[in-house]
Amino acid sequence: MHARNRFARVLAAIGLAMGLTATAAAQEAYRLPPQEVVDIVDAPLPPFPSLSPNRDVVLLMHREALPPVSELARPMERLAGLRLDAATNGRHGPRSVVGLSVIDLDTQEERPIALPADSGVSNTVWSPDGTGIAFVLTRGDALSLWVADIETATARELVASGINAVFSPISWMPDGEHLLVHLTPDGRGPLPERPRVPVGPVTQEASGVEAQVRTYQDLLTGPADAELFAWLATSQLALVDAGTGDAEMIGEPGFIYASDPSPNGEYILVGEMERPFSYDVPWSSFPDRTYVLDMDGEEVSTIARQPVADYVPIGGVIRGRRSISWQASHPARLTWAEALDGGDPRVEAAQRDSVWAQTAPFTAEPVEILRTEDRYYGTQFTEVGQTGFATEYDRDTRVIRRWLVDFADPSVAPRLAEERNIQDSYADPGSPVTARNAFGRSVVAVTDGYIYMTGDGATPEGNRPFLSRVSFDSFETEEIWRNSGETLESVIGLIEMDGSAFLTSWEDPVTPPNVRLHRGSDVIQLTDFENPHPQLNDIRRELITFEREDGVMLSSTVYLPVGYQDGDRVPVVVWAYPLEYNDAATAGQVRGSPYEFSRIAGTSPRFFLTQGYALMEDATMPIVGSDPQTVNDSFIDQLVMSAEAIVDESVRRGFGDGERVAVAGHSYGAFMTANLLAHSDIFRAGIARSGAYNRTLTPFGFQAERRTYWEAPEVYYNLSPFMHADQINEPLLLIHGEMDNNSGTFPLQSERMFAAVKGNAGTVRLVMLPYESHGYRGRESVLHTLAESFDWLDRYVRPEEDPMASDDAEEASDGAQ
Repeated sequence: MHARNRFARVLAAIGLAMGLTATAAAQEAYRLPPQEVVDIVDAPLPPFPSLSPNRDVVLLMHREALPPVSELARPMERLAGLRLDAATNGRHGPRSVVGLSVIDLDTQEERPIALPADSGVSNTVWSPDGTGIAFVLTRGDALSLWVADIETATARELVASGINAVFSPISWMPDGEHLLVHLTPDGRGPLPERPRVPVGPVTQEASGVEAQVRTYQDLLTGPADAELFAWLATSQLALVDAGTGDAEMIGEPGFIYASDPSPNGEYILVGEMERPFSYDVPWSSFPDRTYVLDMDGEEVSTIARQPVADYVPIGGVIRGRRSISWQASHPARLTWAEALDGGDPRVEAAQRDSVWAQTAPFTAEPVEILRTEDRYYGTQFTEVGQTGFATEYDRDTRVIRRWLVDFADPSVAPRLAEERNIQDSYADPGSPVTARNAFGRSVVAVTDGYIYMTGDGATPEGNRPFLSRVSFDSFETEEIWRNSGETLESVIGLIEMDGSAFLTSWEDPVTPPNVRLHRGSDVIQLTDFENPHPQLNDIRRELITFEREDGVMLSSTVYLPVGYQDGDRVPVVVWAYPLEYNDAATAGQVRGSPYEFSRIAGTSPRFFLTQGYALMEDATMPIVGSDPQTVNDSFIDQLVMSAEAIVDESVRRGFGDGERVAVAGHSYGAFMTANLLAHSDIFRAGIARSGAYNRTLTPFGFQAERRTYWEAPEVYYNLSPFMHADQINEPLLLIHGEMDNNSGTFPLQSERMFAAVKGNAGTVRLVMLPYESHGYRGRESVLHTLAESFDWLDRYVRPEEDPMASDDAEEASDGAQ
């Protein structure tokens, strides 16, 4: 091709994709998709239900539609891996819950709880006996503590200001009459100002100790950040009377990130960060101390002290005591785990963890309860004595085991209650139903010798949620109820602890989730939330399964647009997210349901249905390998194989033509999208949202990759679509939030990917959304994302003839001259 013609093609491609000159970007106004889409985006969200601890009331938390970008644009402090609002002394972000109401299960009457206008609700916590709800109310720049009385459906303010909500700010005391609250301390002075002139450079130093730190965002950048974070994170613990609002200060102010009263209410377990703060890791890895206070604020015992946790290997845990918590079935006893392998999963070890317990006043030596072959992940205590289900997990085999352990008598041999591959959804026994014990703690309920379990009930035909009971003695299982018919219904909670009455969330493809009460053979519908977009009721939907070339089973939910007629060949969008599996059997399992409500909200790919596209949503792209250490070695080959099978299936089933197909995804799905365009010619175009494309920028692992860049440089190179940008000859739309806070998906990833494709004469468009993070929350951003996506596919995918084919023909013609 002549240089002149090549230059002309570059200009045409960039001009077409960007609507700009070849040498400049521009600030564009927010755009709108068609009005029918705007109406769906603005449709109200249904409330979120919560069953009270005494199982007689359902709390409905009413949500609002998308906030304007102006709410996202409030001043933000990006500190220690957090995003904070200095004006409120809490987390940054728009409100979500804007109202509360309660439904009495005896009368089925719904009563609203009156709240101040233009306020938001957060940190909602039930009292131990279920008679009240505590929550934080946000109005403007003020955070206040409120309590609602369930019987009267009224709410009152307890603390008008000074709530410190950087971390979880409130918890109930076991007596149900007091709250443990984090306050901003009196006399802390004004908000620190960042100096215009720094006092000196920021320095860091390494001293020969391995420290493989992931690519975190929003970290502290210097002393000024550290001072501001210290000012915001300093809390004073207070005991607040839930009736009068009177507050009694407990202990001294500190960088307190966690506080938990003992089950008997006589002690408080405190987690507190210590200086010096780190510039390399988020707050959760800062030096910290865990200690116990009595109710007079006197320190009883230091339980653990940790240095900065920048030494933890990929997939590892800290050395020393971790996961320190109260034993829910004991008045005042702490439990914790300690690594036997130095916290390093690469170390060969017959046993990886030990579990310990120590009883107040913490003067006696701790007692070792058990040792686990694999990594310990906590214990869920039961109503029976001091027994609990302890969980361990093998990250290599993905096998999870649950043991029934007697913490009162470690000499009693643990009994194996569950062992399975954690990805084996068909074998998932579900989760146990919980109840509040005498201390007000949530524990596994045991009724007449049975534990009751609820779960998704994955089957080859899709999810069929269930309620079962399991013998506490033999672990034999008996199914009580299972969802059937062309609906999706799952258990919210038990009303009668013998399983004779329970609440469910019920939905079908045209009806949003509603709350139902099952009592014997009677079924009572307690709510009647309407379909927010009835105009889409005629969308056709099917859960399909099929096989790729190597025999691995794949699945996808297929949506066909309104007005679709059998035999029509329509353009198709494939929306996917690759996952890693140890074996083909678990990779091929069906997950999801063909009967769930077809909710279309936010930037959902289901909006493509409004524009006449078919959608293959959650199209499985499994990466299968028996060795998790090397599973990514065949990532590209398996990805392409899955994509070919998906597109072939759309043709075989008669709704796709195999030509007008786009691939799209978010985050790791965006990474997948760019890789498929670089390594295949299966798709006409792609849409990649908030992705990472250059894996050398995440050198200490990514997703399930355990090796560092220096251990497997060829894998990092081969899996980086940035390195293969010259092979991307299909149009690629890149969308990214300017303030993405997800580890690894820096906005720079999309900016450099755009430059790489552009620099190699590719067709690419980059959309950077102001004030948006990894997911998009502002109304203007959501609507703009949809408008951009529709326009991109209408330009490059919808036409019968491939618009890019003419460019290819011109290039071939030029080359023959």
